[in-house]
Amino acid sequence: MSALRQSLASYLAVRRSLGYKLERPEKLLGQFISWLEDAGAATVTTEHALAWATLPGRDPYWHAYRLAVVRGFALHLHTTDPAAEVPPAGLIPARPHRATPYLYSDADITALIAAAPGLRFPLRLATYQTLIGLLAVTGMRVGEAIRLDRPDLDLATGVITVRQSKFGKTRLLPLHGSTVTALRDYLRLRDRLCPRPATPAVLISPAGTRLLYCNVHATWKLLAAAAGLQPRSAACRPRIHDLRHYADGWVMRPAVAFRLLGAEELALQSA
Repeated sequence: MSALRQSLASYLAVRRSLGYKLERPEKLLGQFISWLEDAGAATVTTEHALAWATLPGRDPYWHAYRLAVVRGFALHLHTTDPAAEVPPAGLIPARPHRATPYLYSDADITALIAAAPGLRFPLRLATYQTLIGLLAVTGMRVGEAIRLDRPDLDLATGVITVRQSKFGKTRLLPLHGSTVTALRDYLRLRDRLCPRPATPAVLISPAGTRLLYCNVHATWKLLAAAAGLQPRSAACRPRIHDLRHYADGWVMRPAVAFRLLGAEELALQSA
């Protein structure tokens, strides 16, 4: 392991000990260090940080975010490597912009779930139908859903325990009866198709592993396109995150997401 990667591991460990999750910064900093290694750079410089942060493909706000991630790491690195340069704050001026929530109708949710049979593998089909339905009727965040483990699911009482939520909090979510039925159907199917998964996660891939955040978003784009969902403006595009607004916060709406066919029947139809 290179000195830069050792410093990155130390930086992430210190920050996580303070309660930060750093999933995206870890990925970006890993890419930045790979870029430095390809450029033959031994440490962080402002010139290299700016060049990497402004690589083509995204808007100025994304460039500013990438540079801010590098700046945090550079501050840490400079304590042990005086040659490391810390990019000045505000080097890339950019105002943050918030996306306009994409509010889904019952028909939109039904179309998304109906698009799932286009996915390969029966277990992948059932997993994404269940994920979309669960997000829609509970208001969970994507990261919370893919972190769910079997002990977090109490179907006897119809309650989900959400751990490692925002600000490290834990909360309980009540489930609609139809959601409990759908989850039981999904678990029965996944246990038959993958009797020995490699993870305690509720939602698993065909390989029996926990879902990855990046793969969920890639699959979401396929499903949204297949369902015919269109942007309503430049700032209002169909995002998986906005499924949580469908549940109207704590007011549970009828579980429209699970009104099609049972997960097992759908999976068998696509097998």
